Amino acid sequence: MLSEIKNIAESLAPRLVEIRRHIHANPELSGQEYQTAAYIAGVLSSCGLSVQEAVGKTGVKGELAGKGSDRRILAIRADMDALPIQERTDLDFASRKPGIMHACGHDVHATVGLGVAMVLSRLSEPLGGKIRFLFQPAEEIAQGANWMIREGVMRDVSAVLGLHVFPSIPARSIGVRYGALTAAADDLEIFIQGESGHGARPHEAIDAIWIASQVITTLQQAISRTQNPLRPIVLTIGQISGGRAPNVIADQVRMAGTVRSLHPETHAHLPEWIESLVTNVCSTYNAKCQVKYRRGVPSVQNDQFLTRLVEEAGLEPTFRTLNCHISCPPPET
Repeated sequence: MLSEIKNIAESLAPRLVEIRRHIHANPELSGQEYQTAAYIAGVLSSCGLSVQEAVGKTGVKGELAGKGSDRRILAIRADMDALPIQERTDLDFASRKPGIMHACGHDVHATVGLGVAMVLSRLSEPLGGKIRFLFQPAEEIAQGANWMIREGVMRDVSAVLGLHVFPSIPARSIGVRYGALTAAADDLEIFIQGESGHGARPHEAIDAIWIASQVITTLQQAISRTQNPLRPIVLTIGQISGGRAPNVIADQVRMAGTVRSLHPETHAHLPEWIESLVTNVCSTYNAKCQVKYRRGVPSVQNDQFLTRLVEEAGLEPTFRTLNCHISCPPPET
């Protein structure tokens, strides 16, 4: 069967290049992937899969039935939304939409998902169980997975396989990582309320901008000094605004950022820990504050058994043109 899979995949290569270039040239933003979804549904239907559109707004679900009495379901997941970025290339398949580009590889992910469906649907001997293909919208705003899950796409699923392209991994190679793969991604917003005053009389005011700088410094220092370095946290404040004039002490500051963490235990306590730090700093300088912490998506924790299967497949002699990169060894227990 492996040789048959390899031969089918090689025969489909020109078609897959065509599919990827079509998706790349016609990018759509998160939650607006209507044409992309219709195109993907059309390819799946042409392979004989049962297809459901508008799953989780613009998501697509396709199912390939197997043989026998095996009722297990393997899900294969790919995302398909683009980014609000202007493409500046001279490629003949460059984005046709101003200000929108597939800059995160979702055109490739969707093509790989379709390629797997095309290969498996052409096998002379069907697989056991059922393969459920999930094409997820709105990954870039961390919403699409929840949209689809709420509509039941994970019901009765035994396992999920997915991938992400990565520029540091050479072409014709795959990367395999045991355990934590991608971090949980949460949103953080902080409001600081001080008291305005003349720039020459800081003792009569409560300087929200200066206090904001103390909050940022405290958060970064606390992460490096109080948190387990083997369970990393990355906190980035990407937006900060406050003040109305250069000679007037600001009474309000708004900050917003992102918080990333790999380990579920660490992720669980972050909202309360961050709010406590911010509150303590602000109260020290008689300022008021409000902390809004919005959980986004949890970290991806790769199953050890499935990861080993992927690793073994990457080392399979039939696919000897692939190089399998193990970025983290399996646990000993």
